[in-house]
Amino acid sequence: MSTQPFNAAEHQASTLYLPPGAWITVLDCLCEHFRAISREQWLDRIARGRVLDADGAPISAQLRYKEGLRIHYFREVPNEAPIPVQETILYADEHLVVADKPHFLPVTPAGEYVEQTLLRRLIRTLDNPHLVPLHRIDRHTAGLVLFSANPESRAAYQSLFPTRKIEKRYEAIARALPDLELPLVHKSRLVAGEPFFRMQEGPGASNTETRVEVCEKNADLWRYALYPVTGKKHQLRVHMAALGAGICNDPFYPDVIKDALDDYANPLKLLAHSLRFADPLTGQERYFESRIHLDW
Repeated sequence: MSTQPFNAAEHQASTLYLPPGAWITVLDCLCEHFRAISREQWLDRIARGRVLDADGAPISAQLRYKEGLRIHYFREVPNEAPIPVQETILYADEHLVVADKPHFLPVTPAGEYVEQTLLRRLIRTLDNPHLVPLHRIDRHTAGLVLFSANPESRAAYQSLFPTRKIEKRYEAIARALPDLELPLVHKSRLVAGEPFFRMQEGPGASNTETRVEVCEKNADLWRYALYPVTGKKHQLRVHMAALGAGICNDPFYPDVIKDALDDYANPLKLLAHSLRFADPLTGQERYFESRIHLDW
């Protein structure tokens, strides 16, 4: 038996500490706690080894309930619809994986997406359950995502982002801004907006910063190079909308397109184009560039 503690995050499992109650078995508690999941579904998950104890061992349907017992379980979405796009692995070694994420594919499981995510696809392709994303990009955004492949070196790569030792370049296509003097730096305070999935600019000290440059002009549309200094949710989308140039095909900004369906022929024109940093393990300069191109 392994002496290493079970790490739920590495195995992409959720964790529940059993609440107070009068249940006989752990199964009874799970059925009461997650009423949207039937007893038959829990029995099926247990039979397939998808519910684990604190040590990471599959539980039995007869396991006795005990308050505070730590249980790990894997989220599942019945009849999850496939997302008809394909990721590309640009680089992989024992410590680092760099993937090119297509538009519409989520990075990690959330909501209605579990198996149809970049993380789950890479885990299956590389047969490495230790993969963890080092940062995130929106589901609607395409481009580069870095993954840690080794828990022993993970902290070194994770430190690149909060210490701002990594240069991120994005590209976006949006309407022309001939009345603004570019390049410019846009700073603002981003706060939660309405509906719940949006962000908005609010009063107070700035907590976001983006440098905006023009790299190509095509009549009423320009291709912008965006350099986020900070990494808040939807930062680039909100900043471009605030400048008067909401990114083309954005379903959230400047206005929400109600009941918008994924239009694979017209994705959000935002791309995580390139990443540059000094490798924290070797000191070697690393540069990765997406193979995806934003068409006009």
